[in-house]
Amino acid sequence: MTLDLLPFGSTALITAVDWDQIPREDAQRLRVLGLDEGAEVGLAHRGVFGGKDPLAVTIGRMTVALRRSHAAAMTVHAE
Repeated sequence: MTLDLLPFGSTALITAVDWDQIPREDAQRLRVLGLDEGAEVGLAHRGVFGGKDPLAVTIGRMTVALRRSHAAAMTVHAE
């Protein structure tokens, strides 16, 4: 499953990222924040506007706002 489909309140391990689907600058920023293969993430909130963007994703003690399209490029394994 991809990160954008992770059930609310769940945690998962990022197993793969299709970096070609994410613009280069955004991909670089996400890597710096630790959103890469092997990271444990949780889905804290979903946006309420239109396509439900952005998603609030927890990684460690940090919460990051993430576009749904970026989350769709990340394959996760739910724990």
